[in-house]
Amino acid sequence: MKALNALRRRLNREQHRPLLPEVFKEGGLARRMLPEELRRAADSVRVNDQGHGIDTFGLSSGGAARGLAVTYLLYEHYFRVESHHAERIPAKGRAILACNHSGMLPLDAMMVSHDVMRHSTGHRAARIAMDYFVPGLPFVNLVFSRAGGVTGSRGNFHALLESDELIAVFPEGVPGIGKPFSERYKLQTWREGHAELAIRHGAPIVPMCVIGAEEQWPQVARIEGISVFGIPYMPIPATLLPMPVKYHIWYGEPVPIPDLYPREAAHDAVAVLEAAALVKAEVAKLIARGLEHRKGIFR
Repeated sequence: MKALNALRRRLNREQHRPLLPEVFKEGGLARRMLPEELRRAADSVRVNDQGHGIDTFGLSSGGAARGLAVTYLLYEHYFRVESHHAERIPAKGRAILACNHSGMLPLDAMMVSHDVMRHSTGHRAARIAMDYFVPGLPFVNLVFSRAGGVTGSRGNFHALLESDELIAVFPEGVPGIGKPFSERYKLQTWREGHAELAIRHGAPIVPMCVIGAEEQWPQVARIEGISVFGIPYMPIPATLLPMPVKYHIWYGEPVPIPDLYPREAAHDAVAVLEAAALVKAEVAKLIARGLEHRKGIFR
């Protein structure tokens, strides 16, 4: 009888023992690499997974932890990011973040993703709208998609906003990251698609800016007609690696698009252009304020 009871206890322990050690679970190793504050942030990320542990676009709690772990050293020690007014990001519901773009490679988008997850109320995942060439970038594409990045198609935007997600867009697009050093902090052509979608779905737009990335990797020249990972030119940087500039990320007051435009105004080209110009002006104001606030490129 004692032997039978011992066997039962052993089987019961085996039944409740995890199949894999925690370190081998999805995101387990990443979680162990993070400070407790960021482990809690990753665990708090809302994942619309329908019970499968991963959402339609690939986001998961483990993926969020990996994204934070991969970008942690860059955020904390290399670019030494300072975040300003992240409390202005809506804690829930559909919303769009609209930001300037620069730096030759989308390192600024990686820092924005980390910053939003780290500092927003409720630790929201910013669904970074990736330019068409980003999925072809080795390593970067994996980090983005696992941490919530999505290809910036209209269909993806519709689905995300209808699911009350937070989308981060960079309306300057490729011209933003390719701007010459002499054009830093001068907003390039401002795509208006985010404004049309915000009106259509009744979503506020939070203007934001990144100060520092515009100086991180100056280009001395670029060769047109040669595509690198889908980028429509070959950049020739002044330095082998990006410089350890100090990042400042600023968030402005949300532009109340639902209060300013009825949803049917999404079909009005004049209203869409007006809304996009309004957001662009707010981003430009944040850039001017951020440049005035900082003490230097590296501090």
